[in-house]
Amino acid sequence: MNCYSLLQATNENLPPNVIRQLAKELKNLDETPPEGIKVVVNDDDFSTIFADIEGPGGTPYENGVFRMKLLLSHDFPHSPPKGYFLTKIFHPNIAPNGEICVNTLKKDWNPSLGLRHVLLVVRCLLIEPFPESALNEQAGKLLLENYEEYAKHARLYTGIHALKPKPKSKTGAISESTTALNVDQTTTNILPTGAVTLPPSLATSATAITKGTVAPSSQDPGDTTAGASAVPKKEAVAVVVKVADRKKMDARKKSLKRL
Repeated sequence: MNCYSLLQATNENLPPNVIRQLAKELKNLDETPPEGIKVVVNDDDFSTIFADIEGPGGTPYENGVFRMKLLLSHDFPHSPPKGYFLTKIFHPNIAPNGEICVNTLKKDWNPSLGLRHVLLVVRCLLIEPFPESALNEQAGKLLLENYEEYAKHARLYTGIHALKPKPKSKTGAISESTTALNVDQTTTNILPTGAVTLPPSLATSATAITKGTVAPSSQDPGDTTAGASAVPKKEAVAVVVKVADRKKMDARKKSLKRL
């Protein structure tokens, strides 16, 4: 995030000193985001701050991402921002129009509280609602009288309206090791158990070479009269690569290079 561009934001509602303070806060939130929260900033007008909040695990909002916004008034931080959920959600403290009811944004507001604190409080609200100060009376009543029914409604809203979490890319050690060893990905089978095997014809030859029973062929690759024991070096790879033990993997690579 470019602080200079933030300082150039054209916003008549916020004084320069507040803009500078917000720039620092937003930069900090961008570099070290709170758990389960991603802030989205409009550099041209950051009196409106958006955030995507992941539904906490173990709650009816799990596996959903909820977008909200904070509206900063002209006298911020002396007055609290107003919070709204843009994603429909079934929650006692969130009105049908998305308005958020939490004491931090009302009577308990303190100018020293930063945006990070506000966002964390809102996410905690998804973990522990307060039906006593409900803006959604139906949700508040169900929470007090029949939690299972309340959770059923909340999960339904989550499944229909909430955004889906972006899949986190996982690059396993198997794919890394096969790349390092120049194994042909089109002829390599990757097993769920974490082992890499070669096709039977190659596996037999590779095993024989690693045991020293068959010498690698030095014959011209274009000669088709070579026997079945003649195997190019690149095919003499380990039959099994164990993912959990990096040291053994390194040792296997060294042994392959000597073949």
